[in-house]
Amino acid sequence: MGKRKYLHRGHTVTDVKYHFAWVTKYRYPVLRGEIAVRARDIISEVCEAREITIIKGVVSRDHVHVLV
Repeated sequence: MGKRKYLHRGHTVTDVKYHFAWVTKYRYPVLRGEIAVRARDIISEVCEAREITIIKGVVSRDHVHVLV
């Protein structure tokens, strides 16, 4: 984990984090093996392209959690 980036505005300092969760249709357990690896790689590439830091991420069989 790198240096924290705080947003300074006026008389406030904020540290904004977002939690995203994606669920497969009907919660089918399809995120296994190569599919899980590919999903993780795509999420990493998109975040890197937009200069978003992934704090924590988990790919489960039927859902994905990402804290950015």
